Amino acid sequence: MSRLADRSGAAGAQPTLNGHAIADDGRYKWIALSNTTLSMTMATIDASIVIIAMPAIFRGIHLDPLAPGNVSYLLWMIIGYLLVTAVAVVTLGRLGDMYGRVRIYNLGFVVFTLASIALSLDPLTGSSGAMWLICWRLVQALGGAMLMANSAAILTDAFPAGKRGMALGVNQIAGISGQFVGLLLGGLLAAVDWRLVFWVNVPIGIVGTIWSYISLREIATTRRARIDWLGNITFGLGATALLVAITYGIQPYGGHPTGWMNPWVLAGLAGGAALLVAFCLIETHIAEPMFQLGLFKIRAFAAGNAASLLGSIARGGLQFMLVLWLAGIWLPLHGYNYADTPLWAGIYMLPLTTGFLIAGPISGTLSDRYGPRPFATAGLLVAAAAFCCLIVLPLNFPYWLFALIIFFNGIGSGLFASPNTSAIMSSVPAQHRGSASGMRSTFQNAGMSLSIGIFFSLMIAGLASTLPPALIRGLHGQGVPLSVATQVSHLPPVATVFAALLGFNPVQHLLKPSGVLARLPAHNVTVLTGRHFFPTLIAGPFHHGLVIVFTAAAAMSLVGALVSLLRGRQFYYQDGPVPAGPAEQVPARSPAPDQPPNGNSPAHRLAPGDPARAAGAGGMD
Repeated sequence: MSRLADRSGAAGAQPTLNGHAIADDGRYKWIALSNTTLSMTMATIDASIVIIAMPAIFRGIHLDPLAPGNVSYLLWMIIGYLLVTAVAVVTLGRLGDMYGRVRIYNLGFVVFTLASIALSLDPLTGSSGAMWLICWRLVQALGGAMLMANSAAILTDAFPAGKRGMALGVNQIAGISGQFVGLLLGGLLAAVDWRLVFWVNVPIGIVGTIWSYISLREIATTRRARIDWLGNITFGLGATALLVAITYGIQPYGGHPTGWMNPWVLAGLAGGAALLVAFCLIETHIAEPMFQLGLFKIRAFAAGNAASLLGSIARGGLQFMLVLWLAGIWLPLHGYNYADTPLWAGIYMLPLTTGFLIAGPISGTLSDRYGPRPFATAGLLVAAAAFCCLIVLPLNFPYWLFALIIFFNGIGSGLFASPNTSAIMSSVPAQHRGSASGMRSTFQNAGMSLSIGIFFSLMIAGLASTLPPALIRGLHGQGVPLSVATQVSHLPPVATVFAALLGFNPVQHLLKPSGVLARLPAHNVTVLTGRHFFPTLIAGPFHHGLVIVFTAAAAMSLVGALVSLLRGRQFYYQDGPVPAGPAEQVPARSPAPDQPPNGNSPAHRLAPGDPARAAGAGGMD
């Protein structure tokens, strides 16, 4: 276990953590926790805040996001942020190990704040205004990646091993819940002015920047090394090609509802995968790699990241599916106008956030005592059960039942996230914590991006086979000419899905180009554009898509739970080289976290250079 001890032996000497001086007043770790929690919340809120605010943003720059050719702008506003954070965090975590985690972290606050100001001041309109927003969103994501890549490493340095679960739990849950808080905040701010969606970050960023520069300090010793340019380039290009291909795979291509047959998408998938394979080969043949592949020989690290990836894929697209369900079907059926449904969808999803906030810190604290495996595994099982309940829930559900199910989904994700993060970060050598934190964030953010691509593709594929005949029957039954109804039914389902997501009246949007609404009797127009016609029309096809999506999510959660179960007991890595083989799981309970081990403890008996120099802490077989 990482030990907090007075290395000098002199009275009043400054205590150390892993041989590096830390503040002796006991307050520094709480300063680090509060500052990194602020940054993680800010960064993850911005990953989702634009989703609900999108109608107001595009109205503000005078651009129809659902017009032909404009769907790309819409997708890049949502997914571009996730793509940059997924690709950049490993490199930025490695740079933190080399040049100082706090230094890179502080720079992240500055970049994020400046990008938020630029977004707020968008001077352009139309497609140029959209490109301005997309480009600065990517810069903002780079700042967010600097914060994400180093916050967990800063906390791991500041807290003794036996307290990390609680600290990383608070930090992790603040980050995950920020994604859902962003939905609500985006709706509230966009109702006043779309620019407030970006201005809200500026005072937080300024305060966070000043606070971090004044209060945070470097604990771990930096170790300058050559930058692995070849590794950085192959990883960056490979991950970008893969995630960009997934983004364009959601969009229609030719006569297909999705773009998975697009040659460029196929080339991106194949080329990205090939570059990532080349990256792995490069990293095993250089002295100072960007990606410490040797860390995956530590079972706790490898299993934790695999479980995190599976959990992120299961959870990542959930907020989109629930917003679609609420905004496109449930809320209109219960009397809400389409323009108001995005905001109310965020409000009605608050039980999910509440579950995160309750379970995260509690499971993190308990995992410090009993080990991460039972809580992380149980969390994924609870999430899988919640997904199964969503499958059988009727589309027009009683809200109390929906709230209870998503609350337990949040509980499950909270139970998993905190112990899993603590287990990952505690299992690696101190000098590689920045790199390890970046790897952890990469798996989590890549899982989110993959989830959106997979979930939307499954949903759109389900709608493509069942929605057209339902549209033809419903529209023609209300007097829409058969030729127009047939033409509308062949429009890409992605437009219908995003219309509901953005608060547009879907039927009004679909029929507007034809002008047929101006020629129909008033009664038919009232029925077609009313709150019940579209939800009733789409209910069957949409439920078919939901069953596919939530079944896939439940399967991912169950596989993740199995991986989590195989992680072994709690493992704390001691100072020493990256292990050449699987880490040893020591069954004995460690001494108290703030006390050095006694002469009979496993950590004391192992030689200083032993790769498996560790102490088990309350692990459970």
